[in-house]
Amino acid sequence: MSTKNIQLVVLDMAGTSILDEHEVELCFKKAALKNGLMSSDDRILALQGYAKLYVFQTLWTEQLGEGDPMVEQKAQTSYQDFTQILEEHYLNTEVKPTEGCLELFQYLHQQGIYIALTTGFYRKVANIILDKIGWGKTLNQNYMNIQNKSGIHLSVCPDEVNGIGRPAPNMIELAMSRFGITDKNRVINVGDTPVDLAFGKNAGVRLALGVCNGTHSREQLEAYPNDGLLNNIADLIPIIEKVNHEKI
Repeated sequence: MSTKNIQLVVLDMAGTSILDEHEVELCFKKAALKNGLMSSDDRILALQGYAKLYVFQTLWTEQLGEGDPMVEQKAQTSYQDFTQILEEHYLNTEVKPTEGCLELFQYLHQQGIYIALTTGFYRKVANIILDKIGWGKTLNQNYMNIQNKSGIHLSVCPDEVNGIGRPAPNMIELAMSRFGITDKNRVINVGDTPVDLAFGKNAGVRLALGVCNGTHSREQLEAYPNDGLLNNIADLIPIIEKVNHEKI
């Protein structure tokens, strides 16, 4: 048995553990169009997973030009409209897990492996989602419950790391510190976007994996550095079994 058994699995929310049939992109597009931001669907998709204010700042800079004095104001206004549209969406829509998610959760609990969810969403929306799906009911004021027997053990948003979203590794590093984990070889990160893959790579965790039944296809993800692509996140189970039984 390896002495480097996996202790923590870090999962993205929308598209990875929470079913997302491009609803977030649609909400983003509505806010963009309302404010005259004309980015293409492909460009918006390419920026999925980043903190959303950063995305608006990036897209407005692309439209208006570097250094335009209106970029920040337009980004803030667009972002505020997006937050309202997104909150209304999740408050009025059933929130469901992705295919394979509950199977993976059951396995991780059986193995005593911690589950942390990270996201590009701000805390209010993350809490709406967690409450609706039932994973947030037992979390404490730090959005943590190390004793959880069914849902998640930790939720991390950019809010908890001074607004620093992906691909910076801060959210993964915070999750590790909350569980007292210092060895990155004991951590796996999974997400459904290119920035999720970069997030895991930048954090230096054991595996940075992509899942292909979220917002991006296998063809879209395989162009980016990764340690494997999964059909759904239950495919992580045999990977953990293999890692935990390697002779290192």
